Amino acid sequence: MLPAAARLRRSEDFRVVLRRGSRAGRRRLVVHALTTDPSGAVDVSSAARAGFVVSKAVGNSVVRHRVTRRLRHLVSARLGTLPPGSALVVRALPPSATASSAELGADLDAALRRLGLSSSRRPAGDAPRPTRPADAAPDHGSAV
Repeated sequence: MLPAAARLRRSEDFRVVLRRGSRAGRRRLVVHALTTDPSGAVDVSSAARAGFVVSKAVGNSVVRHRVTRRLRHLVSARLGTLPPGSALVVRALPPSATASSAELGADLDAALRRLGLSSSRRPAGDAPRPTRPADAAPDHGSAV
């Protein structure tokens, strides 16, 4: 659960972030972020805040609330890594209704990286894939 101080509540705050912020879209969600606002509508001296937009296109009430709960949990874990005073609006797209939390988390991380709001560190539990040099021939055993 996000603490009250970490939530965007007023429609004006959402409007400012959507209009003036940067945007990064993924298959299941779109993330809008505003790190500094010259008009002062978003307080840059406070902690990072987040809001969610989940329309009826995503699904019925049960589905929309499930998506919102998953996104809220994912964002709350990443809110401390955002710059102070930044504002984030996460807009869920219809494919988010059938997505797992891991898929939503991957899309959220990719969007935050694209916006420059996340470190390039891998989340815990993700091991790097082993790579093989491009010029090395695969070893299929010896032919006799």
